[in-house]
Amino acid sequence: MKHLNIIVRGKVQGVFFRASTKAVADQIGIKGFVKNEKDGSVYIEAEGEDFMLDAFTDWCREGPDRSEVEGLEISSGELRNFRNFEVVKKNLLW
Repeated sequence: MKHLNIIVRGKVQGVFFRASTKAVADQIGIKGFVKNEKDGSVYIEAEGEDFMLDAFTDWCREGPDRSEVEGLEISSGELRNFRNFEVVKKNLLW
C-alpha cells in the first residue's frame, strides 16, 4: 500500500475533474480525496496498491473529456489509511 500526493495542472477546474476523479478512484479501489486549489490546479491524495495507483495516475494524466491536463506532479507521502475517496468542496485543514 502506497500514498501519493498528486497535483494536476492545466484546464482542470470547471470540467467535472473532481467528480470524474472520484468515479475512477471508486472503480479502481483508490482511497483518499480530491480538491480544487486557488491557483487553478487540482490536488489529490491517493492510497492503494502499486498497480491501482499506476492506473489511477495514468487516468489523471488524461482527465475527463473537457479537461486539458498540462502536467502532473507526483510525490510519495505517509500512509493516512483513508476509508473512502471524497470530493472536498472547501479547503479544510487536514
